[in-house]
Amino acid sequence: MAFTRCLNDIKPGQFAHIKQLCTDENMHRRLLDIGLIENTKIKCIGKSPFGDPKAFLIRGAVIAIREEDCKDIMIDD
Repeated sequence: MAFTRCLNDIKPGQFAHIKQLCTDENMHRRLLDIGLIENTKIKCIGKSPFGDPKAFLIRGAVIAIREEDCKDIMIDD
């Protein structure tokens, strides 16, 4: 069984691929709308001074996602 990581686990400058969204229905729809589907490449490009939210490059757009929501987004390298 493979070790599963969440989006919180990547640091600025690191890349990952979306594996699965484990969010509630409303958040799931929002994430799909911004392009977070399986195998989407995502890059962490920074974080706020207090560490939450983090900024991610997703399909050419910079999107801020809260730590609370990142924990429900499963990733692979």
